[in-house]
Amino acid sequence: MQKPKAIVVGGGLSGLAAAMALAENDFSVTVLESRPRLGGRASSFVDRETNTSIDNCQHVNMGCCTNFQHFCETAGIADAFHNEKELYFIDRNGNVNRFAASAWPAPLHLLAAFHRLGYVSAQEKRAFASAIRKLARLDRAPSPRQSFAEWLSENKQSSNAIDRLWNVVLVSALSETLDRVDVMHARKVFVDAFLANRTGWIVQIPTAPLDELYGQRLRQWLDSNHVELRLQSGAKSIHEQDGVAKTIELRNGEFLSAEHFVIAVPHFLVPDLLPQRLADDPQLSGISDLQTAPIASVHLWFDRQVTSLRHAVLIDRLSQWMFNRTELQSETQHRPASDELDGSEQATFYYQIVISAARNVEGLSQNDVIEQVVKELGEIWPEAKQARLLHSRLVTEHRAVFSPVPGVDALRPLQQTPIRNLQIAGDWTKTGWPGTMEGAVRSGYLAVENILAHCGRPQQLVRPDLPVSVLSKILLRL
Repeated sequence: MQKPKAIVVGGGLSGLAAAMALAENDFSVTVLESRPRLGGRASSFVDRETNTSIDNCQHVNMGCCTNFQHFCETAGIADAFHNEKELYFIDRNGNVNRFAASAWPAPLHLLAAFHRLGYVSAQEKRAFASAIRKLARLDRAPSPRQSFAEWLSENKQSSNAIDRLWNVVLVSALSETLDRVDVMHARKVFVDAFLANRTGWIVQIPTAPLDELYGQRLRQWLDSNHVELRLQSGAKSIHEQDGVAKTIELRNGEFLSAEHFVIAVPHFLVPDLLPQRLADDPQLSGISDLQTAPIASVHLWFDRQVTSLRHAVLIDRLSQWMFNRTELQSETQHRPASDELDGSEQATFYYQIVISAARNVEGLSQNDVIEQVVKELGEIWPEAKQARLLHSRLVTEHRAVFSPVPGVDALRPLQQTPIRNLQIAGDWTKTGWPGTMEGAVRSGYLAVENILAHCGRPQQLVRPDLPVSVLSKILLRL
């Protein structure tokens, strides 16, 4: 019996998740990707001066992201993530605040670490705890138009607590300023990551460049499961006949046919791919109103080690996260020690600084941003003042995520389009999650669930969330 054929448009995480799920369920799968590499926004490119493969932005996972974890385990790349069970928050004075869980069950497991934070007062901590409890008990937004910044003001959060507690978590997680964050999206971050389960907050950082994970290694899985991958194959539009999607036209004029189609591209590219009659469909009309937020990364190569920490969260600075790429990738890539180098080689130490919600740097020159970031590192680590900067570059992903503005979920479409055999996928679709890798993978799985149901083989592919602890149910009514 011939396998049903499915075409997935887009080689980002949502498209890859859909392709893998289809292949595992005995479909003949073709993936069309317009670029010469996989991964979408989670990709890398080679810096010619250093010959280093650098990520367009640092993508990390968290313990609460059960579907992304399943995706990595299926693809055989889960071993390329390092679990950070202790986080390092560095305040304005350079003090390192270590943040790790105690033996208590959730939601008390991080209480001691929270109380040890030295850059907020005891009164601010009490107010924060009260607001967290109230936020966790919300079952819907107080108002669909209320921003989280307004909610915090109503709940008596000081500007210092907003800047040093709420901002630190949410701007990193959602890449938006709090005046552009939906209350329930903020709740989702805090509940799933910090309150429901004691492992939800653990940060997982890749120890290899993203092009190795989602390119070389994941491609091995696709090849072994007979998924046809066509790079540099941009799609132009889906064509339907009698209410059924029949073919997809490529930009080179080629037509491909299939029984099922999944469009897994950024939301601003979707309208041009859809059949014309769907342009004004009420279910899809909100797509054009979705907004995006930028993320910037500063890549720095020094002639000596600035810090041995694998990561750090930087408080009250333009720089938000520091990732020590040399240290993180030392497990998977051999880096010669300085005494192993011959006279023609220069020891280099590579650090990546991430600035989320990066609209504040878009009007600055690359040199201005790099200069400020290097200055901040020198204020924290004296070694950075002594180090010689060998090379640097600024990379900005201008449309890194969709903005979780108040009421945004009303704009996000379901994966099922009005055409039965046409699905859409992406972190911007309705997944119950913000614009994250977890949301992207969930969308791919949800699209394939629809396809399987149409084929008379219903199956739940989306993995369950981490179980909520008994104490969290009692104390926070989760």
